[in-house]
Amino acid sequence: MAGLGAWNLAGAALIILLFPRSLEQCGHISLSAPIVRLGDPITASCIISQNCSHLGSESHIVWKLEAELQPGERQQYLPNGTLQSTITLPHLNRSRALLSCCLHWGNSLQILDQSELQAGYPPATPHNLSCLMNLTTNSLTCQWQPGPNTHLPTNFTLKSFKSRGNCQSQEDPIPDCVPEDGQSHCSIPRKHLQLYQNTGIWVQAKNALGTSVSPKLCLVPMDVVKLEPPTLWALGPSPEVAPPQPGCLRLRWETWKPSLHIDQKCELRHQPRLGEASWDLVGALPSRTLQYELCGLLPSTAYALQMRCTRWRLPGHWSNWSPSLELTTTQRAPIVRLDTWWRHRQLDPRTVDVQLFWQPVPLEEDSGQIQGYLVSWRPSDQAGADPTLCNTTELNCTFQLPSEAREVILEAYNTAGTSHPTPVVFLESGGPPLGRLHTMARDPHSLWVGWEPPSPQPRGYVIEWGLGPPSPSGSPKTWRMEHNGSIAGTLLQENIRPFQLYEITVTPLYQDTKGPSQHIYAYSQEMAPFHGPELHLRHIGKTWAQLEWVPEAPELGKSPLTHYTIFWTNAQDQSFYTVLNASSHSFVLRGLEPSTLYHVHLMAASQAWATNSTSLTLMTLALEESELHILLGLFGLLVLLICLCGAAQLCCRPRKNPLWPSVPDPAHSSLGSWVPTITTEDTFQLPSLRDSSMPPITKITVLEEEEKKPGPWESNDSSGTCGLPSLVQAYVLQGDPRVPCTQPQPQSGTSDQVLYVQVLGSPTGPGPGHYLRCDSTQPLLGGLTPSPKSYENLWFQTSPLGTPEPLVPNPEDDCIFEPLLDFPLLQGLRVSGVEGLGGF
Repeated sequence: MAGLGAWNLAGAALIILLFPRSLEQCGHISLSAPIVRLGDPITASCIISQNCSHLGSESHIVWKLEAELQPGERQQYLPNGTLQSTITLPHLNRSRALLSCCLHWGNSLQILDQSELQAGYPPATPHNLSCLMNLTTNSLTCQWQPGPNTHLPTNFTLKSFKSRGNCQSQEDPIPDCVPEDGQSHCSIPRKHLQLYQNTGIWVQAKNALGTSVSPKLCLVPMDVVKLEPPTLWALGPSPEVAPPQPGCLRLRWETWKPSLHIDQKCELRHQPRLGEASWDLVGALPSRTLQYELCGLLPSTAYALQMRCTRWRLPGHWSNWSPSLELTTTQRAPIVRLDTWWRHRQLDPRTVDVQLFWQPVPLEEDSGQIQGYLVSWRPSDQAGADPTLCNTTELNCTFQLPSEAREVILEAYNTAGTSHPTPVVFLESGGPPLGRLHTMARDPHSLWVGWEPPSPQPRGYVIEWGLGPPSPSGSPKTWRMEHNGSIAGTLLQENIRPFQLYEITVTPLYQDTKGPSQHIYAYSQEMAPFHGPELHLRHIGKTWAQLEWVPEAPELGKSPLTHYTIFWTNAQDQSFYTVLNASSHSFVLRGLEPSTLYHVHLMAASQAWATNSTSLTLMTLALEESELHILLGLFGLLVLLICLCGAAQLCCRPRKNPLWPSVPDPAHSSLGSWVPTITTEDTFQLPSLRDSSMPPITKITVLEEEEKKPGPWESNDSSGTCGLPSLVQAYVLQGDPRVPCTQPQPQSGTSDQVLYVQVLGSPTGPGPGHYLRCDSTQPLLGGLTPSPKSYENLWFQTSPLGTPEPLVPNPEDDCIFEPLLDFPLLQGLRVSGVEGLGGF
């Protein structure tokens, strides 16, 4: 509030500097409430006194909230001559805002008065009240959670009283404890407390909008005491006490001096310093012992230890964890299996140079740390300690032995002792060899080596691998022992680099002997050839060129070639290529253009890579002048021959009228050669003519020809015809076939006669077939005409009963029925749908 007052004073001073002296006491703002709930309305009024000399009849008061003009004000003159303006802000959504009452002064807006508006919430009920009796500060410290922000200054007070009951009645009040600003904890000094008497405690929160209190807490100060953590120390070695076992730690602690008279129980937790292991908790430890031996830990491992304590058999709080104490467990003798391998060479008849290799294999999870290795040999004629041949931290050792020595002893050791001795027996080569040894590169960093197990089955194998020639003979090698004698291969992944040649040796091990070692060379990843073969031009012509190259000699470690690819490009940047097998060493480019420049290059490819050879540029030969003349002559002859063939075809082809289709003469041709093929969609099934329930269906094909005047030799008499209409009409009927055929009047000037025939009967019936023939000089086909009218269809007439009845043939017409045998060209014609003609 002091800060707010200083801000208001600074604002007032600024207003005085800005206002003329005559406007200093003109206006005053009154608020309905200085502080409201956030979001509630607030009303303010501004009154301008009557002694303001600059107040005119047109004066208008303007309200501003911060820098925003506020509409909705009400302005009126009071009876005492003062001018009053009132405004209501329906929702105050700001925790702090400055409201200004302004008046127009000339061309500017002058501030008459200002007032600060505040909004917030009543204090929430404090919760989670808890207290601890701290013997270090000798005070009862309580803390709580104040709740959400009220946006208003809120005061918290820790209130308490002494009580002999269950805090239902108040006896002696305890002075209030007021925390510092922004703090939510407070401490009651020891002098105001009775350590073994009930005390009622609660928290009160208060601001301008209300007051709230927390639930009361009733407690005995000593029941909530929190001790200080003890101090941990390592328990040093003592002559009276044996050293700790491997995996054990000894420690002691000192309790906090002010709590020496309090019975306590403590907890211990430990965690390895390396790794991300969690804390392991050890159960309650009595504080009176003040020392403890912790076992079951990893040997030779650093641990962090912490301890905390609380009151024993009485209520209380656990102390904080003590600072960490770091201790390291003692070592244990190595528990390992030593796999061994050796190489030896005869220096002289009495001395052998031996190079021994070994690999430790842990037999337990906590096998102990190895600090070194000992190699010893005891002659058979000597007693006592074995003389040491090697004491090293490496995994190999070189020493000399008499030729008769067949065994040495290998041990691993540390400060806690040595491992079980491992006898190394130098076996003689007398077992059966391996079968086929083979290898394959799985990836650039591994090699698979396989073999055929011998018989009898070995007890294991030793696999050695290292860089092959031209590496030095003394270069280090990696080895591994496989104890499973039934396997037929293993994957080598250690010390394998790409593009390197490795020498791999496999030796079978038997019970009392070993088999001969077998070697194989392999690349972990083969490389592509450094360069492709050089391309040469052997012969060249006008449209061809013969190329040749000398294949590169195969190199060790280089992937063999799989194929060649030849590319050539002409002057128009048109590219061509062909693929050849790896055995090719020449190729002929064909289909080239004469006198044209080509660029050719050869690419050699393998499974690993592809390499380009040198490029070759060549130009084909040009055509000679005589060859050009021959080509032009041949081209001219070809054109002339084409023209002659075309003219002969046009001259020899019979002329046809393009308006009439080509119709062969039935009298001079076979019907089978010109009757059109009936497609599937054009085939229809004709019902029986004797089926009276099926109405007649007629398929009509109309042929029409332009009307022409008859020639002088043509007769207009229709007595010799069958009485057809004037337009040529052809009907394919499905009805009674015994209707007479009508012959149209002749309209054409042609003198060729075409016989019109209607075939009657079934080709499959037992009786002979019949036909109705008409003599006519009308062409067989004519131009198409529209469909005939209903009255033009003379094939059927309607009886008075409304049923169609066929016309009977007129004996006077020039249409007769004759057997089919006198028209042999129609004997092969098949007519479908005329089943009813069998008995005609």
